[in-house]
Amino acid sequence: MIVAFGAAGVLLFPWAVWLSASLQPRHVTSDWDIAWSGFDTGLALLFIATAVAAYRRSTWLAGLAAGLGTLLVVDAWFDIVLNSHWDERRYAVLMAVFAELPAACVCFWIAYRAERVHARAVERAGSELAAPGEGAAEGDLVRVLEVPADGQPAREARHADPAA
Repeated sequence: MIVAFGAAGVLLFPWAVWLSASLQPRHVTSDWDIAWSGFDTGLALLFIATAVAAYRRSTWLAGLAAGLGTLLVVDAWFDIVLNSHWDERRYAVLMAVFAELPAACVCFWIAYRAERVHARAVERAGSELAAPGEGAAEGDLVRVLEVPADGQPAREARHADPAA
C-alpha cells in the first residue's frame, strides 16, 4: 500500500504538467451549479459531523476535522482560481484569508490535538489491561470503556480492591 501511494504521488506530477499544457484555458459546463452545490453540501455535512464528533468526544474527530480542513483549503483555492472578474476574485481572496484558511487551520489544530488525546487514552488504557497472554479481567475492560452518565470523560480507573 505504501509503495502504491508513493507511486501515485510521483506519477501525478507528470500528469499535472501534461494537463497544464494540454487543457484549454476556457471550459464551459452545464453542471457548474451541481458541482458547487454538491461540494458545499459535502462541506456542510463535514462541519456538522465534526461538531457532533467533538460533542460526543468521538474517535472520529481527528479524521473529520482533517477532512474538513482539507475541503476548506480546496474551497479557497477553487474560489480564487475560478473567479474571472476582479471584484469576484477580490471577494474570494478576502474570504480565503479571513474565513476559509483560518477555519482550516483551526480544523488541523483540532485534528492534531484530538489525535494526541486519543493516543494518550489508548496508551493509558493499554497500561491498565493485563499483559499479553495473561487475559484481561472483565473489570479491566469495563473500566477502559466506562463512560459516565454526565457525558464527561471517564475519570482515572478505579480499582476493585480499595486497599490495592
